[in-house]
Amino acid sequence: MFPEAPKATVAVLERLGHEVDFPREQTCCGQLHLNSGYRDEARALGRRFARIFGEYEAVVSPSSSCVGAARDLSPDVAERVFELSEFLVAKLGIEDVGAYFPHRVTYHPTCHSLRVAKVGDAPLRLLRAVRGLELVELPAADECCGFGGTFSVKNADTSAAMLTDKCSAVVSTGAEVCTAVDGSCLMQIGGGLSRQRAGVRTMHLAEILAS
Repeated sequence: MFPEAPKATVAVLERLGHEVDFPREQTCCGQLHLNSGYRDEARALGRRFARIFGEYEAVVSPSSSCVGAARDLSPDVAERVFELSEFLVAKLGIEDVGAYFPHRVTYHPTCHSLRVAKVGDAPLRLLRAVRGLELVELPAADECCGFGGTFSVKNADTSAAMLTDKCSAVVSTGAEVCTAVDGSCLMQIGGGLSRQRAGVRTMHLAEILAS
């Protein structure tokens, strides 16, 4: 749904001198099935993931939720699966990727990045090194945006209330851009901000780092 994020991921990694391959036979890592209770089907996709990516030195994804699921379902390759910011900061020891983005930005730490992939402050360290970028703190940053996959469908009223709180927090920062490391959360927050005509856009961290 948001091809700009993986394209930007490739751009950043290639800028840093890495050879990036995109196996066309890859499919879903199994997260969607796992989150919906279809664990056997999820495990089958996890085994497929391990077969396809087993020979690579590192598997990098611009989605901490996918990374968390891949580590759970594909234990044979789990130690080589990284969320992008985690790979850059923790694995490569790089914080400045040569980006320039002259805008006021706030960062939403997604539930999976905080509690599953546990990327820590890697996204913030990368954002602080972007030239021209003004980083502003998001109030109640660790609160969920209300998406949660099928949660937002099965518990729509609760999800909408959580989203209202998150959008209010984003708007209060005066930021031009809200960024995160998960496309699903950006879709949720971006939809809420758009309906409010808040004048704040969402953008994946990878896109900022590629700029």
